[in-house]
Amino acid sequence: MLSTAEIGIDLGTANILIYSKSKGIVLNEPSVVAIDVNTKQVVAVGAEAKEMVGKTPQNIIPIRPLKDGVIADYDVTAQMLKEFLKKVSKKIGMSMRKPIVVVCTPSGSTTVERRAIHNAVTSYGAKQVHLIEEPVAAAIGSDLPVDEPVANVVVDIGGGTSEVGIISFGGVVSCNSVRTGGDKMDDEIIHHIRKQYNILIGERTAENVKMEIGFAHPNHKEETMEIRGRDMVSGLPKTVVITSTEIHYALKESLDSILETIRATLENCPPELSGDIVDNGIVLTGGGALLRGMQEWLSNELIVPVHLAPNPLESVAIGTGRALKMISKLQKATK
Repeated sequence: MLSTAEIGIDLGTANILIYSKSKGIVLNEPSVVAIDVNTKQVVAVGAEAKEMVGKTPQNIIPIRPLKDGVIADYDVTAQMLKEFLKKVSKKIGMSMRKPIVVVCTPSGSTTVERRAIHNAVTSYGAKQVHLIEEPVAAAIGSDLPVDEPVANVVVDIGGGTSEVGIISFGGVVSCNSVRTGGDKMDDEIIHHIRKQYNILIGERTAENVKMEIGFAHPNHKEETMEIRGRDMVSGLPKTVVITSTEIHYALKESLDSILETIRATLENCPPELSGDIVDNGIVLTGGGALLRGMQEWLSNELIVPVHLAPNPLESVAIGTGRALKMISKLQKATK
């Protein structure tokens, strides 16, 4: 009971995952908090709060305190972490007093953004807080040989950001981050349906459309889906049928910006490591990697093999947890 709890936290824009050394992933919930405006009290967190998005009375507001992979609302994030860590200590049956925490940060985040993450975790009473870069965590979680002198290329397509990193010897050789991810794709679907059909749909409907008929590859067997929203002319509810081809064109801009980021990162790669990339290829992680046809489309465009991580949604969290063992090695590499 007296041993210090060691946990890894993946502070994602869409989901927060907490990894405990003894139990593996102990929490995987949406990073949403519902707050009562009048009392400033937290009403619900995680899955319960996500259910409320777009369906609450005026005094309760669901907030997503993380934007583009970094903290947008500091106080709410600290409260959310507190609630999640309470849940985790109940689950493990072990007190979370003064844990040692590893948190991952987007590779493009500024010193101020990193300090905000550090302080939010410290305010809960963590004994030590280590920050590691997201591509490194994703590579460790995808079972790549991170500390060997070979190029490991990881493309992590998350909710707020997409990170591309080339990792060798435990450190980042070249990396780029673009603030395009699952959320931006949802926005593009909302925008397309409003422009094309004059219908307003919510974020959750857009996310369902992306998951059911979103394709990254232009050549696919066309599928259709029925969606419901509010007609902007009459103000009444209306149902329309949309096709996967038009959704592909709605997502094209986001997909192209992710592709450009991968290209830019590969261009900065030392020639010795470029040879490894042709052999080993690229590993995709993050929720965006599950978009249908993503692997095939990227390998056609980049002409290198593209693999999907064993567990794309959880690889960053698993990586932060495993990084606890090799934290001193990783920090030497980053300094």
